[in-house]
Amino acid sequence: MRKSGLHLTAAEAARELGISAKALRLYERHGLLAPLRTAAGWRIYGPSEMARARDIVALRRLDMGLSQIKHVFSSGAEDLKAALARHQAGLKRQLDRIAETVQSVEAVRDNLTATANATEVVSLALPWPWGGERFELPALAPITYITGPLGSGKTRLARAIAQTVPNAAFIGLERLDDGGAVETDARSDAHLRMLAAQGADPSPALTALVAAMERSAAAVLVVDMVEQGLDQATQQVLRHYLRLRPFGDRPLFLLTRSSSILDLADIRVGESILYCPANHDVPMAVVPRKGARGYEAVAMCLATPAVRSRTEGVIASRPSAA
Repeated sequence: MRKSGLHLTAAEAARELGISAKALRLYERHGLLAPLRTAAGWRIYGPSEMARARDIVALRRLDMGLSQIKHVFSSGAEDLKAALARHQAGLKRQLDRIAETVQSVEAVRDNLTATANATEVVSLALPWPWGGERFELPALAPITYITGPLGSGKTRLARAIAQTVPNAAFIGLERLDDGGAVETDARSDAHLRMLAAQGADPSPALTALVAAMERSAAAVLVVDMVEQGLDQATQQVLRHYLRLRPFGDRPLFLLTRSSSILDLADIRVGESILYCPANHDVPMAVVPRKGARGYEAVAMCLATPAVRSRTEGVIASRPSAA
């Protein structure tokens, strides 16, 4: 067949359509397009082939797959309307997912901005019972456990951390003073329902803790004796729940002497331990590995929830602050 002015070579047809010659061959391999051939075997595209190719290109620009297009061509104009409606609905779902992702990214960026200063190296003067020595906090982890024996100064250290770390808040045991008459909002109620569904025992202490953490707008939370008033099952559920970062991606400092909150056999990546020695030596970061410096001391000061409940409020005798 001799090429006429109405018939285009593959290169000419691709240029006319604004695509590549490779794309034309792809359409042909999928049975969407059947170009004519010259006597020498060269592909040429006449008016009907070009019209078909323009339809394919138009549908491809709507992000339709080649298999979808093939099905549309084999089914007729009515099916094209239905296929376009389905495709439009699919694109709308993609847009909704993208919008949700954009909102999530924005929230993460806002949180990173809020905690940017808090992630810098923080140095503080140790309060009494120490002598004002400088103490440099390790890099802030998602969860840092603070522990030590009775009278070791861990609560004073926690308060000093809350006062020194930018945009940090201390949640003390006064959260329990209302005796269960704690006002909660919808988000706190949702947390409590999820904890109960995982096996936590609803209690005024748990409600007070969740409400205080949810209510705080601080970028870093320091929580005094997180296990106070909670039974063993609730403490174990709470430990796993807090790992999910339910209160936002803000670092948590959790004071504890409970082996159900600080389980040395179940420390995860992104969790760290600060130990306050009984002799009021400078606090130390402890690696949760047997044989590591401070590991045995941490293990000895932890107790089961049953033992902790019997020693709540017990404070070792110590001299008055100067």
